[in-house]
Amino acid sequence: MDDIVLARVLHVLAVVHWIGGLAFVTLVVLPLARARLAGEEALSLFESVEQRFSAQVRISIPLAGATGFWMTYRLDLWQRFIEPEFWWMTAMFGLWLVFMLMLFVIEPLARTKFESRARQMPGPTLRRISRLHELLLALAFLTAFWAVAGAHGFIFF
Repeated sequence: MDDIVLARVLHVLAVVHWIGGLAFVTLVVLPLARARLAGEEALSLFESVEQRFSAQVRISIPLAGATGFWMTYRLDLWQRFIEPEFWWMTAMFGLWLVFMLMLFVIEPLARTKFESRARQMPGPTLRRISRLHELLLALAFLTAFWAVAGAHGFIFF
């Protein structure tokens, strides 16, 4: 197996783990917490699942970025980022960048404020978390859809 094949395999596995985990939290954990548990219990469930997943995704998101960079470098695909028919590559990079910032910058900076707000108003905080996750999941699904279609020859422009 050459380095490009290995990079592609690792890239797909990292993205599957990252977006699949986001889908699980968004579509299973958060609705379960909101529907069946009182405010503080619901937040506790969310935080315990999110904490475990966060530790894992701190590997899969950087791995997706590193393998994407490696394939772009090795295949010399830099020009695709300025060609309109390959807009989906820029979308993939943008989505990755949003999640990197959320995971490694925004979340650590906002943790104290979040925990304080969650203790005071667990219900509204959980609703806000749910909406954010739904938005991020929609962006991830749309990006994945268009990236796979584009990578398989579908031209949008």
